[in-house]
Amino acid sequence: MTHLSLEQVGISFTRAGRTTEVLRDVDLKIDKGEFVSLIGHSGCGKSTVLNIVAGLLKASTGGVLLDGKEVNSPGPERAVVFQNHSLLPWLTVRENVALAVDKVLRSKKSRAERREWIEHNLALVNMTHAAEKRPHEISGGMKQRVGIARALAMEPKVLLMDEPFGALDALTRAHLQDQLMEIHLRLKNTVIMITHDVDEAVLLSDRIVMMTNGPSATIGEVLTVPLARPRKRLELVEDPTYTHARAEVLEFLYARHAKPAIAA
Repeated sequence: MTHLSLEQVGISFTRAGRTTEVLRDVDLKIDKGEFVSLIGHSGCGKSTVLNIVAGLLKASTGGVLLDGKEVNSPGPERAVVFQNHSLLPWLTVRENVALAVDKVLRSKKSRAERREWIEHNLALVNMTHAAEKRPHEISGGMKQRVGIARALAMEPKVLLMDEPFGALDALTRAHLQDQLMEIHLRLKNTVIMITHDVDEAVLLSDRIVMMTNGPSATIGEVLTVPLARPRKRLELVEDPTYTHARAEVLEFLYARHAKPAIAA
């Protein structure tokens, strides 16, 4: 059975009496443990798709099924990591992770088990050394690592990531990409990630979902990335499979579905 299924998903928004169709007939089936990236130009509805899967928005047509059950509200089985880390500034790194763990796992784990689980997830993203620091005392990359630890600590079936590395410098971004690949390889969790970065999509993904331009955006093409794991970025620079996949995405985005010029 398909792990996660988007079936004929569409959504429209009405503002000032005017209705705009943002998404139309989005169909996608994702297997357990798969890493899927959504890519497309700004305004193509990528974040809207993610928010519907997260249960933060309700589709106007169609729906989402997770393990055969309809998704119609937020739930701990779907954890979201946003571009903005959204950590609580008055809590330490450890306390930010503990807040999620205590809320979701209080009935499943004892206090000692929860404490051990918090430390396990901080170690997973190499943040044990900064556990007592507050968000203003750590870098942007470290904040994102805490956000990932907090999401993983909820033991979600699906990890949803909305451009999680978009605001970071290139070196920090590369480091976190490598770390995310290691975590995914270890946990075999299902990941859906939004990105604008073609290289990031090819490096991380099992499949890349390419969206057409909005309004009424939909899935234009789905590209399988048949690269063995674990993946090492330096070894992939001249790998023909990598370069072919990269070229396919670029051709889709900038030749067949170039962003229309904004009228003057």
